Parts: sequence; C-alpha cells; structure tokens
Amino acid sequence: MIISIQDIKINTNDIKKLYPVAIVSTGYEDETTHISLEWLDNEGVGKVEVIGYAIIFQLVSDEKKEFFYKNRDDFDEAIVELQNQLNSK
Repeated sequence: MIISIQDIKINTNDIKKLYPVAIVSTGYEDETTHISLEWLDNEGVGKVEVIGYAIIFQLVSDEKKEFFYKNRDDFDEAIVELQNQLNSK
C-alpha cells in the first residue's frame, strides 16, 4: 500500500517504524531534541519550549523521513489523515 504525507509517497512495506514526536529546544544555542507526546502532554506543559511536531518514518533501509509541523493543530490533522489512509486498506 502506498501512503502520502506532505506530497511524498511511501510504500508501507518499506516502513520499519512510525512515530510522532514533539520537537523542543534544549536551551543550548539552536539545538533541539525529540520527546514523546505523552511526556509533553502529561509532564512537560510549561517546562519545555516546543519548536514544533513531527511524524517520523524509519524505513527498513534505516533511512529516516521526518515530516515537520509548526503547530499542534496541523500535526493532529496530519495524524488523522495518515490514520485514515492506513485504515482504508
């Protein structure tokens, strides 16, 4: 099955792992890191500076594709669209 995200097509057979993350500032220059949405929603509110959100695909070739979203609404919308594509097979 082929899915589409931000106009990029990915064969689901090529996906090893798929996961959502929040991207936060580490506080050191322009450095950022990924954290889980669960931690952000339960523990991180007001504790970290959120730069954005991403959906990450780790492919069987060990290549990573990261799709960035500036805000939670756009990110959530992309997650729902991705879920709809995956459920339609």
